[in-house]
This record gives sequence, C-alpha cells and structure tokens, in this order.
Amino acid sequence: MSPTTPPTTTDPFAGAPDIAATARRMPIAPLDLSIPHRLHVVGVGGPGMSAIAIALAEMGHDVSGSDLRNHPVLERVRAARVRVTVGHQRALVHGVDAVTASTAVPAHNVELEEARKTGVTVLRRSGMLASICARAKSLAVAGTHGKTTTTSMLMLILAEARLRPSFIVGGDVTDVGTGAQWSGGEWLVVEADESDGTHLELPIHGTILTNVETDHLDHYGSFDAIVESFDTYLAQISGPKVVSADDPVARGLAARHGAVTYGLGPDADVRAVDVIAEDGSFRYVVERRPAEGADHVRLGEIDLPMRGIYNVKNSLAAAAMALEIGVDFADVAAALSRFGGVARRFDVRGTDGGATFVDDYAHLPSEIDAVLTGARDSGDGWKRVIAVFQPNRFNRIAEIWREYQDAFVNADLVVLTDIYSSGTTPIPGVTGKLIVNAVAEAHPDARVVWLPRRSDLVSFVAGEARADDVVISMGCGDIASFPTEVLDARRAR
Repeated sequence: MSPTTPPTTTDPFAGAPDIAATARRMPIAPLDLSIPHRLHVVGVGGPGMSAIAIALAEMGHDVSGSDLRNHPVLERVRAARVRVTVGHQRALVHGVDAVTASTAVPAHNVELEEARKTGVTVLRRSGMLASICARAKSLAVAGTHGKTTTTSMLMLILAEARLRPSFIVGGDVTDVGTGAQWSGGEWLVVEADESDGTHLELPIHGTILTNVETDHLDHYGSFDAIVESFDTYLAQISGPKVVSADDPVARGLAARHGAVTYGLGPDADVRAVDVIAEDGSFRYVVERRPAEGADHVRLGEIDLPMRGIYNVKNSLAAAAMALEIGVDFADVAAALSRFGGVARRFDVRGTDGGATFVDDYAHLPSEIDAVLTGARDSGDGWKRVIAVFQPNRFNRIAEIWREYQDAFVNADLVVLTDIYSSGTTPIPGVTGKLIVNAVAEAHPDARVVWLPRRSDLVSFVAGEARADDVVISMGCGDIASFPTEVLDARRAR
C-alpha cells in the first residue's frame, strides 16, 4: 500500500446520509470570555497550552499556569504576564474561575482533582479554545497534516492585508517568534486539531481542509470514523470552506459540502500552474475559477521561499481562503514571498564540513515521503539525502508500521531508531524494528540502519555525514534535539 493511499478500498461516502441529516448547530462556547476571568492552565509548557495561555492573557484575563518542567517556551509565556509555577500544587487552583488542561494531562493530576473537588469549572483544551474562537470571526485550518504551516501562512496574509488577525498556531511562526497573539481584531486564525476531536467543538466561521489520512486510531478506531468526523465538521460550518482537490477523500468531502477546491490538478477552483523549483524555493502562477463552469483566470505569480511541493499546496490553500474573504492577490503574493516558515518544518539547524542538518516534525508515512521528495527536488544540489526517523507512539506504530515501507524511497540512507512513547504503553513486539523490516522487505537494495540507542545513533550519523549531504531527522518526540547533538559530536572530534 502506498503511504499516501487511505486504507480503504470502497467509497467512504457510499450510503452516507444527506448533508442536512449530518449537519448540526455550530458548537457553543462553554465559557464567556467577554467577562474578565481568573484562569489557570495546567501543562502550560506544551505548544498548544502555551499558545492558549498567551492568548488568554493578551485578551485581558488574569492567567496562571503550571508545568512539571521549566520549558524554554515558559519565558515567552511569562513575558505575556502569565504567572508560571514549575511543579503542580493544589493551592494553585484556589480562587480561580476555570481551569484548563490538554488531554495529555492525566485526570488524576492534583490540580484537576482539586478543581473538581472545590467546584471550579474544568475545561479541556478544546473547551477553552472554543471559548476563544467565539470572541472573533474564526478561520480554522484542519486536516491530517499541513495545519501549522497553512495556519501560519494564512495569518501572515491577513496581517499583510492590514486585517490585524489574532492567531493560535501549534508551533512558533518564525516571522513573529510566537505561536499565539490576540490583537482584538475581527479575525482569528486557528489550527483545528482532530487528534482528540477538538475540531468538532470549535465555533468556526470558515475552514481549510488540507487532507484526510490515517492517524489517531486510538481516538477514532477506524479510518471511516476519521472521515465521518471531517464530514460532520464541514457540515456545521456556514462560512467559506476551502478543501484540497489533490487528496481523494478531501475532494469527496468538498463535493458533498459545496467547498471551493485548491490544488495542482486542472479541475481545482484555485490552482497552481507553471510550478518551478530552484535554489530551495518555488515559483508558480495562481489561477482562479471565478464561478462554477467558468474558465480559470490568471491572478499572478507567487515566489515561495520554501522547499517541498507540499508547501506549494499549503500556500495555495492559504491563498484560496484569503481570496474567499476578499483579500487582494497582491497582499497574498507579498506575504508568501516573505514567509519564514514554522519551527520544526524543514528547519535547517546548521552545517558542518559541507553537510546540512535539518529538523522536521514529519512522523506519518506521507509526511516523510513529502519531506524527502522536497529535499531531493529542492534545487539545492545535495548529492545524498540521509533520513533519520524516530517513530512515535506504540499504538500508532502497531497499527500502521507496514505503511512506512515506501516512505523513504527518496533517501539514499535510512537510519531508524526506537519508538518514542509519548506517554503510550509499550506493546510486546512493537519496536522501531518493525519499520526497518517493512522498508527492507519492500526495498531489498535500500541501505537501512537500525540504531535503537541514542548514543549509537548520534555517533553513526556524526561519522557518516559528508560534504553535499543533507541529513533530515524526523519525528515528533525528542528527536528535535538530534541535529544539535550531531553537530556538537562532529565539532568535538
């Protein structure tokens, strides 16, 4: 099975009820944030919760937070006038109006227990994010991957158009150095996470849907349930819907919900043509169909300073939504031409001896394939692509390890390590070696190295990388620090 092919051989919409039957009312915010509140954020060092804490503080609420460790992001949270405590204490929730925490925080956390015991309102991240979304005209970006980059691009386009957007993103936007900001303007741009069903809880005006692939089976149980969740999500949105025409499942959803489509194919309503990659960037022309059945009209050219055809698609999605709400194409082109990227998205962390070391968040098969293809076709002149991958979550790998077999075809060398648990329980027989076996069986001539110990991994890559190589380490665990570790090891020799 190709890593980009959803695991279904039947039409996921066959026998589906009419849209009117699946539609439901827009979700209602559980907390009225037009009234000043005293709020506490548990796990405030996480990327999602730190963004929420910053937004709440900039809205004018009295905000405190706690975390087990002193993460670097906490300095930015403190700068937003959030009182941060390292360590969890029951007394921290005394006198607050509401407490919020992500689903990663266990229910038996002492602060959550104390809040429930004393009658304080407890909201999961989805509830607090919904309450924030209700305070503005919210545009969300949903989909299995591409959300953070696309959200960041859309926010910067709206800022270029002087619309003063607020934003809450799942990673730091390089251009502004933060993942959240509350401006008090009309628009809010937000990342709608499907991992725990958050996307279904948000009162959203309009949305982008980037793709629909297999993930989060621990929450949904099946691919069909994932599709159904996005079907319900689109049905409850009354404003503009911009959906990928290049993803087959998303394209089916677009047809069901009358969405504007975007993509590289000829039938997309907003499409990229004359796409050229050179020197680590892309240039392409945007064409738009002004009405159903009409011919496409050329709007102009985009110079995108990013690698990877997937980023052309991400930028096209942001452009399509901006155009739908009336932004001039000149503002779209200007913002995208200066886009600096998002932390951990093809993040060049350094060079040594002519080798380039890159960090990327990619962890699903299609994401890995897209990143490696982007590096191969970037025009940077790299002679070898070395892929270093840390699998994530035992339950995820147990379900989809076979789908990684073709994810590394654009790498000259594949280096695999063991699974980063992310709080999941080990499963007998489920290790990173499963992916090693899948790749080796599908591609017997591929050079695949299995190094479960971190010290061995660092030592091997530090010695292997040479001039004109690009080393791309990928995953959503502690692999983020790997490029620094390798650079330090090389410089110590």
